[in-house]
Amino acid sequence: MADIDESTLDGLGKRLAEVEGYLHVEEKRGTVAELEEKSAAPGFWDDAEAAKATMAKLASVKDDVNGVDAARSKLDDARAAYELGTETADEDLLSESADLAASLEHDLSELELSSWFTDDLDHGDAIVTVTPGQGGLEAQDWADMLFHMYLRYCDRRGWSVTVNDAPVAEVIGIDRATFTVSGKNAYGMLRAEQGVHRLVRISPTDEKKRRQTSFAGVEVLPVLPDEVEVNIDPKDLRIDVYHSTGHGGQGVNTTDSAVRITHIPTGTVVTCQNERSQLQNKAFAMKILRSRLYEQELAKREAELDELRGPKHEIGFGNQIRSYVLYPYQLVKDLRTGIETSNVDSVLSDGDLDKFITGYHRWAVGGGAQS
Repeated sequence: MADIDESTLDGLGKRLAEVEGYLHVEEKRGTVAELEEKSAAPGFWDDAEAAKATMAKLASVKDDVNGVDAARSKLDDARAAYELGTETADEDLLSESADLAASLEHDLSELELSSWFTDDLDHGDAIVTVTPGQGGLEAQDWADMLFHMYLRYCDRRGWSVTVNDAPVAEVIGIDRATFTVSGKNAYGMLRAEQGVHRLVRISPTDEKKRRQTSFAGVEVLPVLPDEVEVNIDPKDLRIDVYHSTGHGGQGVNTTDSAVRITHIPTGTVVTCQNERSQLQNKAFAMKILRSRLYEQELAKREAELDELRGPKHEIGFGNQIRSYVLYPYQLVKDLRTGIETSNVDSVLSDGDLDKFITGYHRWAVGGGAQS
C-alpha cells in the first residue's frame, strides 16, 4: 500500500497555510495588480531603469503568489486522489497521492526558505569567491573542486553564472575563483556556504599516498542594487591591467584585458579577467569592490560580527563549517547543523547541496546561529 495517510495531508495543509501567512500572499495579490496596472500605463518605459526595477519586483512578487497557488492546487489534487483511492482501494491513485505529497513537501520547503529571507539583498544575486587555505598545492586543488561543485549546484537550481576570475595555479588547481550567481534568492541561499571548508583524502600528489587535510575559504557577498550608495573616490583607486590567464578561451592572453583594482585606503584588491574587453572586466571588478566596501562599512557601523560574512577566521584547522572526508571513510558533515551524508559523489560531483543549505537556514531561523 502506498505510504500516504490523511494526517500527512493535513500536516502539509497546515504548513501551506503558515507559508501563506509568512509570505503575506493576499497582500501580494494586491501588489501584483497595482504593478501590472502601473506597467501598462503610457510612458512606463520612458524611464528604462525605473521600469526594469518595477518589472523585477513584479516578477518576484508574482513568483511567490504563483508558487503558493501551485502548492494549493497540488494539495487539492493529492487529497482528491487519496480520497478516491481509499474509497475504491485503488493503489494507483494512492501512489499518485503519495507522489504529489512528496512533491508538495519539496515545494513547501522552497517556499518556507524564501519566507525566511527578510533582507531585500537575500532575494538578489551573489558574488562568490573561493580561496585556497592551509594545505599548499592540495588546497589549490581543493579550491578548484569546490568551485566546480558550486557551478554544478547553480546549474541544478537553474541559476546563471558568470565567472569573473579563476586563474589556474602553476602546478595544480586554482589560485582563486570569483563568480557572480544570478537567480531567485541566490545570495540568501549561498550565504549558508560562507566559511572554511575542510577536505580529508589520500593526496593525489604524494608518491607515498599519505592522507592529507586541505582547507579552502568561501566568501559570499550580495550584488548591490544601483540605488545602494557606496562612495568611492576615483583618487583612492589604483587600476592595473595585465594578460588574462586560465579560464577565458582561445586568445585570452593576447591583450592586457585583465583588470586589478586596489582600493588604497582599505587595501582591498579585486580582479576580473573573464571578458576580453578591459572595460567589461573593469565594470565587473568595480561591482565586486562596491560589495566588499559595503560589507566593511556595515562592520564598522554595527561593531559586532559582520552579518554578511560572519567572523573572519584563518582558513585552516579549527575554523571549518563543513568537512568532506574521502578517506578512510566517506562522509560530508556540516559542523553547524549536524547534517551529513555518506554519498560524497552526489555532493562534490553532482552539486547536491540543498540538504545542507536548507538545513543551515532552518537551523539559523531556529536560533542556532548567533546574530
